[in-house]
Amino acid sequence: MPETRGPTAVIAEDEPLLARTLRRLLEQAWPELHIAAVAEDGLQATELALSHAPDIMFLDIKMPGRNGIEVAEAVADEWPEGLAEPLFVFITAYDAYAVPAFERAAVDYLLKPATPERLEQTVRRLKTRLGERAPLPGAGDMAQVMQRLQSMTAAPEAPRERIKVIRAGVGNTVRMIPVSEVVCFEATDKYVNVVTAGGEALVRMSLRELMASIDSTDFMQVHRGILVNANAIVSATRDENGHYSLNLRGLDRPFKVSRAFSHLFRPM
Repeated sequence: MPETRGPTAVIAEDEPLLARTLRRLLEQAWPELHIAAVAEDGLQATELALSHAPDIMFLDIKMPGRNGIEVAEAVADEWPEGLAEPLFVFITAYDAYAVPAFERAAVDYLLKPATPERLEQTVRRLKTRLGERAPLPGAGDMAQVMQRLQSMTAAPEAPRERIKVIRAGVGNTVRMIPVSEVVCFEATDKYVNVVTAGGEALVRMSLRELMASIDSTDFMQVHRGILVNANAIVSATRDENGHYSLNLRGLDRPFKVSRAFSHLFRPM
């Protein structure tokens, strides 16, 4: 009789001691669980998830490269069609005020440092979900999950005046670009590319900082690194793999829509 395959997991934790502790506690609480890999940062976590296709991912919220939220979104975006997505357990150092949001957004959460008693509860929940193999939140729910977790983990900020004009550098020139004329914002390594029908320019800030600074009523996130002006969307095209790309007014190149946001473009 062939050996029954046990569930597999990937741990993403940038603090080696905490990673080793979590692995040891999991081995004690769930001997059948196979830890396929341990990632030290968010980028490695994404690569290991896509190469090992684990049943479960334990994701630290704060990691270099990508945080746990961004890893979950990237994995969901690139996950092979027809294969059950992993169950996400988020690991956080945040206080109990965030607990209700985490309980609604993921299979479970763990506050650092994890205790054997608390981990046993997590294991029971995971075994139940794996036994039922209930589907993870749909693409629309996943987008809400990411937004909820981002709002809970972001540091509180004082109210700020909304930016109406983007001051973007182009060589030795500073372009004054009204937000209303922006077709899309595209995240790069340390900058955001401000794309208009008349050209492109860079601003030195993260996409998250920019989203918090502008009046985003007319903008919608379609990918972890892309924010588009809804008024500039001409059409959305679905390929044979079920992925959407957007045709934006005044631009020649298409823009990819991640699976987490594809529900926004399905026919009514």
